Amino acid sequence: MFISSAFAQAAPAAGGDMQSSLMSMLPLVLMFVVLYFLMIRPQMKKQKEHRAMIDALAKGDEVVTGGGMLGKVTQLGDGYLSVEIASGVEIQMQRSAVVQVLPKGTIK
Repeated sequence: MFISSAFAQAAPAAGGDMQSSLMSMLPLVLMFVVLYFLMIRPQMKKQKEHRAMIDALAKGDEVVTGGGMLGKVTQLGDGYLSVEIASGVEIQMQRSAVVQVLPKGTIK
């Protein structure tokens, strides 16, 4: 009385089942492709440019740090560098803290 009758259905063709599963995955694949080209790839390119900038640092370069300080590079090490932020005032910081290299003569 409470149980409805089960109606027999014809089994779908084997080829149609495979095609429907691929079509159901298509939006997920398309979303990943769009995500890669809009977010992941530009971020990787930006990281590569930053790494190249840090590797190219030289003594006498004028830089901006992550904290917003401006200074001139006075010494270079493997992971650290010394930056003169005022006359006679030097600080040591990690290379990765450098955000931007300024054109020569920017800091007076």
